[in-house]
Amino acid sequence: MLEVENAKIVLEESAVDRTKPFVVVGIPAFNEASMISHMVFEAQKYADAVVVCDDGSYDETGWIAKDSGAYVVYHQQNLGYGASIKSLFKRARELNADVLVTIDADGQHNPDEIPIILNPIIQDGADVVIGSRFIEKEGTKEMPFYRKLGAQLITKLVNGSSKHNISDAQSGFRAYNRQALKRLSPHENGMGASVEILLKAKKHDMKIREVPSSCKYNNVDVATSTEHPVTHGIGVIMSIVRFVVEEKPLAVLGIPALLCLFMGLGFGIWMLQIYAIEHFIVTNIALASVAFILIGFFMLSTAITLYAITRVAQKINGKE
Repeated sequence: MLEVENAKIVLEESAVDRTKPFVVVGIPAFNEASMISHMVFEAQKYADAVVVCDDGSYDETGWIAKDSGAYVVYHQQNLGYGASIKSLFKRARELNADVLVTIDADGQHNPDEIPIILNPIIQDGADVVIGSRFIEKEGTKEMPFYRKLGAQLITKLVNGSSKHNISDAQSGFRAYNRQALKRLSPHENGMGASVEILLKAKKHDMKIREVPSSCKYNNVDVATSTEHPVTHGIGVIMSIVRFVVEEKPLAVLGIPALLCLFMGLGFGIWMLQIYAIEHFIVTNIALASVAFILIGFFMLSTAITLYAITRVAQKINGKE
């Protein structure tokens, strides 16, 4: 269940200056009562509207955000980071935003850097801009080693699935133009949404740019995190695997399936040769042959089914 409440901001069509981009800052938040007011006030300096998604908080996050002058989208229960981003995308489209900037609620990101992340969209026509922590050394100065290692691993996986390279696939400090808002809303409810959006942007050949971004960790309250770092990392990696399999099922599943079938056939021929000479069946070889053939058949069937579903979906969407 999702509810939306408008706070003190009232946007009238006549009051909107369309000579400059209409900028919405979106803040996903879960139990961030201690920081949300500060983040809203700071974001308002650079935004025409601030939208907070209260993702099932059991503190006063939503009430404080509303009292601070933000639009508040309420989730009745904690659905995850991706669900919050999805709600922020939806609300930004409803507000007819030209640009949506997403920024974390816990104070990791500096709202004063919002103009920097907006510039490539306004000046250079970028579709997606990422505030990267890895462009400059200062960006990861306070970053725990395990977080840095995990972020770099995930970024390498994202880069490995496309021709474009980025330095920070996990940064939540981003800007999206109107086209990106329309086409990139995530399906993942968890942290995998961050890479899902980038993979979709790369698929649609959108212009992705990065700018340097600072990030604070020393004063961040880790108690508001809903996921263990290992669980978080595994979830994101699984999201990448799912996306790649869905996009290229014949390559990802079909080729290994054929290899398994050939290996099963090879073990089967070996078993028959032994039987022809020794007149007995080697159980282990027979089992290996059956196992490889069954696995190969299952993978090939799955690949063909996913490919067919993907083609149908593309035809329904009138694309590709």
